[in-house]
Amino acid sequence: MPVPESWWRSRKVLRRLGIGAVLLFAVTAGAGWLLYQRLDGNIRTDKAAARALAADHGKRPRPAPGKAQNILVLGSDKEANWGSERSDTAMLIHLSADRSRASVVSMPRDLMVDIPSCLQPDGSRSTAQHAPFNWAFQFGRAACAVRTFEDLSGIPVDHHLVVDFSGFKRVVDAVGGVEVNVSEKIREPEYNITLQPGRQLLRGQRALVFVRTRVGVGDGSDLQRVERQKQFIRQLLKKAQSDGVLTNPTKLYPLLDAATSSLVADPGLDSLDELYRLVNSARTIPASATQILTVPSVEHPDQRGRYTMVEDQAEALFRAIRDDRPLPKVYNAYEKDPSGRSFLDGSDS
Repeated sequence: MPVPESWWRSRKVLRRLGIGAVLLFAVTAGAGWLLYQRLDGNIRTDKAAARALAADHGKRPRPAPGKAQNILVLGSDKEANWGSERSDTAMLIHLSADRSRASVVSMPRDLMVDIPSCLQPDGSRSTAQHAPFNWAFQFGRAACAVRTFEDLSGIPVDHHLVVDFSGFKRVVDAVGGVEVNVSEKIREPEYNITLQPGRQLLRGQRALVFVRTRVGVGDGSDLQRVERQKQFIRQLLKKAQSDGVLTNPTKLYPLLDAATSSLVADPGLDSLDELYRLVNSARTIPASATQILTVPSVEHPDQRGRYTMVEDQAEALFRAIRDDRPLPKVYNAYEKDPSGRSFLDGSDS
């Protein structure tokens, strides 16, 4: 019995559709692979820090048992210091072992600390000294900042990330800007930017001015700037979650491209896959379970513009992170404890 011509036509159509589907899948998969390769290739590996930390392995605290993670994030201000490179921003991100909590602890850049002797890029060693925390990055880049933080806190740093400020601006723009409350006028003559008081949406360079400028703002202190940075981070996280940025591929890719382009990471976080696993493990942590604090500090009694830790509060904070417990409430110079005591001048107010 001859096969009807309509059957042959149907078979040809199905074959063409099948070939088309395969081609479409191949093109889509190929494009996805290229995008993945681009994002993965954006991330630079901090090989110098890996060598320096390996050389000083015996001087570092042992990694904590369990699956808790401590990531030190450093903001490089190379452009702002005309050739010298210091860590203008330093924050420790702690993820609890069960991923039910997260905390972000800011380190004041002008906090006086003991900086150990660090291996420098040219192979020599810096001189151990008592100096502002952000000098550690200048002496021995990220590895020295990690060592200084570990010596100060006793907290083992599992990973570190260095973020440049151009990347920060791109991240802010990728989420459509961040709305913050500017409490007082902020003027930055270098960029001819003035932020007037009030709630406003900040993008690009204006966002960077908000988080970085301190001269001419209030008392010009670093602690006051840290408070603005904490406010900005809270609003940035809220914006990314509430606007569906993390679940919408068309919004997520520009954010990932901006973020990965600005990163220098240790060998354990220098791939998109490793970063994804870390972020994915923490994606269910609600904003209400994320604490953002500053290492409790007050003005140094002998050095104007420098700070010293409130020892008992700082140790309680560091101990909680080491033990993977919720953080205690601590107070810096711009906050007051429940009794109304201000650490700004050590008196009741």
